[in-house]
Amino acid sequence: MTPAVSLRWVLAQSDLGLRLRSGDQGLDHPIDLVLTTELSEPFPWLAGGELVLTTGLRLPASRHGRTAYLHGLQACGVAGLGFGTGLSHPEIPADVIRAADRIGLPLLEVPLPTPFAAIIRRVSERLAELRYEEALRASRAQPRITRAVVDDGAPAVVRELATALDGRIVMLDRAGAVLHADRDDSTPELPAEVESADSGVSTDSRGETVTWQQIAVGRRRYGVLIAITGAPLSNVGRILLGHAGSLLALDFAKSARLASAQQALNTRALATALGTDPGSPDIPDPLMAAADPRGRIRVLVTTCPTDAETAALQQDISDAFEDTELSRFTTVAGRRTIVVLPASDGVPFAHRLSDRIRDPLRRAVRIGISAAHPLARLADAVDAATLAAAAAVPGTAPVEFGATIGTALLASTAGRDVLDTIATVLDPLLEHDREHGSDLFGSLRAFLEANGHWESAAAELGVHRHTMRSRLATVRSILDCDLDLARVRAELLLAILSHSTRTG
Repeated sequence: MTPAVSLRWVLAQSDLGLRLRSGDQGLDHPIDLVLTTELSEPFPWLAGGELVLTTGLRLPASRHGRTAYLHGLQACGVAGLGFGTGLSHPEIPADVIRAADRIGLPLLEVPLPTPFAAIIRRVSERLAELRYEEALRASRAQPRITRAVVDDGAPAVVRELATALDGRIVMLDRAGAVLHADRDDSTPELPAEVESADSGVSTDSRGETVTWQQIAVGRRRYGVLIAITGAPLSNVGRILLGHAGSLLALDFAKSARLASAQQALNTRALATALGTDPGSPDIPDPLMAAADPRGRIRVLVTTCPTDAETAALQQDISDAFEDTELSRFTTVAGRRTIVVLPASDGVPFAHRLSDRIRDPLRRAVRIGISAAHPLARLADAVDAATLAAAAAVPGTAPVEFGATIGTALLASTAGRDVLDTIATVLDPLLEHDREHGSDLFGSLRAFLEANGHWESAAAELGVHRHTMRSRLATVRSILDCDLDLARVRAELLLAILSHSTRTG
């Protein structure tokens, strides 16, 4: 609260001889400044909080004009009006007293022996005392706040700041949830600009002043520090709030540096584990922190078409980790990012990451997640997550490895190369269909997907069974193969799936 002198204090200075004539309900109005004026309309030069002193030299002659003069002062928010008697007016006009009392404007009678300068000097000296006392309190509070952040961290800072500012202090995290508060109160009402502005002031529905300060270092924001006070903070109060915010930001930055160092160790541990002999049971000790209490993990793999997109994705992965208590184990291998997570947290984290990525990067990213594996089978989990990522559609939800059953060969680059080669055996059949307008390809596919039951295939296509047997005889002749052999049917079905995926 900005230091101010109340009208009650001024009236208590008995040597000044001031007397309250009206507006006793405003005795606690704070005085920011005392000024003298004989203007009949001083309103453009008033900012509010002034004790205006006048001898009434140019007071409007009519009762209506004097009432308008008082209303004008009230509208400007002045603390009160001091009326000097014994010069232009032997006493305060009765209609002025009645009008001031009616509108609630404090009216003080200043006797002739009391110079206006004495009132100005007395209030100025008191304001200087109050400001010195406030600065002294701040000088004592700053070291306490500094010691608090060193000794006990953010909770202690919140408590010390609440004492120093005589208000409620709330600290929010990046998501807007309450991290610490000096008392058990609800989250304060905040304007929308609190998310973008570095600092600001607003008034809540209860009339209290809400002052906020972002806790940030550079472009990285860690939360918001909020002071809720009965009146606006003074300059010293705002300095204390900013001081506390800066200390907390540095404390967060220190933690972030430690986390970065730990992340570097985790990355090396993961890279070491992935580079060991797949049959080796040895897992670096730091990697144990990646597993859940049962020693199980899931691996998340992301792939991007370019190195630049892979690099850009790392920030989204970092941000996704900041919203959790998970230890970060990640490494980048080419355009593939490998993340090791506790088995119970793997799927929720994958979806959190997917939701965080924004276009245009989102349209380039594939995300796969393995099933739960013992930590010793890390390599198997990586292979499974890689297959799941290959099966994922860029820009869509993560694919779990279990969902890739039946598509894993098609998802694998090596598998696709083999299948594309096998698919060439279908070329004569496709050429025959083009030249004769037949659908031997479709008939063969129906037969194979019916597990070699030509009657079921005929029913699926809606043709007579003799027609189906005739078509299959033509297929045997063109492809020169024995459709009664299971391995032949298996290779042909894979070839058809590869052809359909490639063309469809």
